[in-house]
Amino acid sequence: MEDYKIKRIEEGLTKIEFPEFEKVSSDAPVFYNPHMEMNRDLSILAIQVFQKEQDREINICDLFGGSGIRGIRYKNEIDGVGEVSINDISETANEYERHNIELNELSDVEVYQHDASMFLRMKRGEFDVIDIDPFGTPSPFLDSAGYCARRNSLLCVTATDTSALCGTYKEPCIRKYNSKPYKSEYCHETGIRILAGFVALTLSKYAKCIEVKMSHSTEHYMRLYLEIKKGSKRTDESLNNIGYISHCKNCLHRQTSLGLASPIDDTCPVCGEKLVHAGPLWLGDIQNKEFIQKMILEAENKKINSEKEALKLLNKCLIEAEAPATFYDVHSICKSLKISAPKFDLLLDEIRKEGFIAIKTHYNPLGIKSDAGIKDIEQILLNTIEKIQ
Repeated sequence: MEDYKIKRIEEGLTKIEFPEFEKVSSDAPVFYNPHMEMNRDLSILAIQVFQKEQDREINICDLFGGSGIRGIRYKNEIDGVGEVSINDISETANEYERHNIELNELSDVEVYQHDASMFLRMKRGEFDVIDIDPFGTPSPFLDSAGYCARRNSLLCVTATDTSALCGTYKEPCIRKYNSKPYKSEYCHETGIRILAGFVALTLSKYAKCIEVKMSHSTEHYMRLYLEIKKGSKRTDESLNNIGYISHCKNCLHRQTSLGLASPIDDTCPVCGEKLVHAGPLWLGDIQNKEFIQKMILEAENKKINSEKEALKLLNKCLIEAEAPATFYDVHSICKSLKISAPKFDLLLDEIRKEGFIAIKTHYNPLGIKSDAGIKDIEQILLNTIEKIQ
């Protein structure tokens, strides 16, 4: 530890020390990413809600420990936590993890040095919460997570390979997630749904299924909180949420098709052009209203550094719960109609007046989730512009 210049930070109620490094990257001797503080804050809220719902002591696995910040904060800042297992294949990381556990005067936090997938397979059924927060894709570790996860446990998954999930690079997404992406205005939501669908299909071989409790796409990463249930019948029913999103590049129409191998329309019903397809992916709920409401209450009770930012995001996700899949980007539609965009809130009101759902989305400040078709949206836009001129 004497080889490096040491940096000390405080996050939430926890203090840690780690080697100072110019750039946040996997080349750092011990990994710590300050940009993921809100991710960790939200994780604390989600795990605390889960612990209270289970009404028992829970054991947590932090699969990629790095500096130890995540696992140590879980033990230090969540009530009702039993043992926390922090794993990292790096010996240097293990040294700092142990040092930071002592720094916070914690017990019942164990440090392990194993390959991540092997560690999960060694510890089958031992964890109530598994947190997978790798540098890059979580894909290689999800099979072992499915094997390890116990009934009624929580699986927290981060993906930072958003360029693949969002469709900038199609082949890596097909290779890693067995799903074809499409880069549309709602590609971050598509990415979340591809990730959730991949987890659901991966876990199904172990007769386990998912309930998405909360999800978000923030800056450079996507994050899922999934409650794991068990049983062949329940898993078969859950897989009815797998399907495809079809998109028309010409008129911006989109539609969903449920079923892994069901027939999918190739022609746009609105303009007759060819549809492009994304999937297989998860078409079920990706936000749980009740769970997010409880997270908001926890945020108000706990001291977290990013409280204002976290509450803002949670409230947006709460509004999105039970909303239709995909959303419309107002500027994209206005551009195709060659008109200026009206005030956003005014447009939301006008869509609602016509009897449609109109909900803001955390993915895009100009995004509207609605059950209206593209032609309905276009007509409402034109009528709104006419009214205000």
